[in-house]
Amino acid sequence: MLTLDTLNVMMTVSEEAMIEELIVALLASPQLALFFEKFPRLKQAITDDVPRWREALRKHLKETDVPPELAEEVLSYQQNQLLSTSQFIVQLPQILALLDKLHSPYAAQARQMVADNALFTPALHTLFLQRWRLSLVVQTTTFNQQLLDEERDRLLSEVQERMTLSGQLEPVLIENENAAGRLWDMSAGQLKRGDYQLIIKYGEFLNQQPELQHLAEQLGRSREAKSVPRKDAPMETFRTLVREPATVPEQVDGLHQSDDILRLLPPELATLGITELEYEFYRRLVEKQLLTYRLHGDAWREKVTERPVIHQEFDEQPRGPFIVCVDTSGSMGGFNEQCAKAFCLALMRVALADKRRCYIMLFSSEVVRYELTSAEGLEQAIRFLSQRFRGGTDLASCFRAIVERMQGGEWYDADAVVISDFIAQRLPDDVVNKVKELQHVHQHRFHAVAMSVHGKPGIMRIFDHIWRFDTGMRSRLLRRWRR
Repeated sequence: MLTLDTLNVMMTVSEEAMIEELIVALLASPQLALFFEKFPRLKQAITDDVPRWREALRKHLKETDVPPELAEEVLSYQQNQLLSTSQFIVQLPQILALLDKLHSPYAAQARQMVADNALFTPALHTLFLQRWRLSLVVQTTTFNQQLLDEERDRLLSEVQERMTLSGQLEPVLIENENAAGRLWDMSAGQLKRGDYQLIIKYGEFLNQQPELQHLAEQLGRSREAKSVPRKDAPMETFRTLVREPATVPEQVDGLHQSDDILRLLPPELATLGITELEYEFYRRLVEKQLLTYRLHGDAWREKVTERPVIHQEFDEQPRGPFIVCVDTSGSMGGFNEQCAKAFCLALMRVALADKRRCYIMLFSSEVVRYELTSAEGLEQAIRFLSQRFRGGTDLASCFRAIVERMQGGEWYDADAVVISDFIAQRLPDDVVNKVKELQHVHQHRFHAVAMSVHGKPGIMRIFDHIWRFDTGMRSRLLRRWRR
């Protein structure tokens, strides 16, 4: 089967120019112009997607098969192009019949040329082939254009759907250009309007709980940059005045114990003349316990040192992925459930902005896993937000799942976050020891987001940091009153 790419080469038709024209027309469409004006942070994300569109169009044109009628006509043209004029005249009736059979646009013109010229000369032979080839070029170009028009309509429809989705989720998930790009990539999935409305719903709830959003941002920034000396910094001379005891003291300032023979008190010197006390004198001399005058005096001198011109630089600490465990027990239902889901959505926003991964695990009787920043992250987020919290509390299985996940090479620098009311049984010793090993040996950090003041302190001692967000009625009223 003849492909369109082969036909374009044969007919010297440049599909690149047509693809570029389509891309330019698509980017200049009124829909995209309005969208870029309303959501400028998404403009760069869509622009970065243009090479993928171009490559997809190019691939589609290369792999598309030419219609059988056009392929047969091209094959006939190639075969007859090699004939001499006399041979061509013999084949002319079959050529005209084939053109009629294939409904070629050139059929009528070909018959008219033969009817108008009783003598078929070599010049007429050349003209016949040139016009036939021109007709094939027009047909090839038309077929390319039809395919590109179909692809343009399909691509515009897809882009409009993704723009609608991204525009709706922009206030919820986009914090910077990084987040805009990742959200645009994730919007390629097949999502219905009713699905992503759940993300918008929890985004609105998060806006009503700014403390929860602030808590997620604090947790995301918990690995602060530290200052380290620069190895290649140039040195500079630094002069300071240093105060130190004078070489020649100026005045008596009291008594003290020392081994200064020149400043002995008379009673100490008198013991040296008593035979029974002589050895005691030497002992106190060695131990610097003789009473002597203390003389006072100060002097100043200039101290010259060298130090780097640039004293230090900031070394950004690695910000690894989030492994978030959410307690789905019955005590975490209702308002606690809303807060836990909204907090995970806030962590997803932080992860998108910082190009980190956000992995959610729900623990009760079994562990259910979602990765909110994967290519299907929006679908995963919707499935997570659709879950109901009505199981039991099994913190041990949660920690075992975290430890298992951290054994993988991709999660060597992950931060673990456990969201719970921590009303549960104590952790087994083997789990506690394994977590401590991850903390001390591998430098993993474990965070607790405590949603109740009644959580057991013994369980929470294992965490590096405890972030408290009390969901009790009194705390909720106080937060509302402060706003």
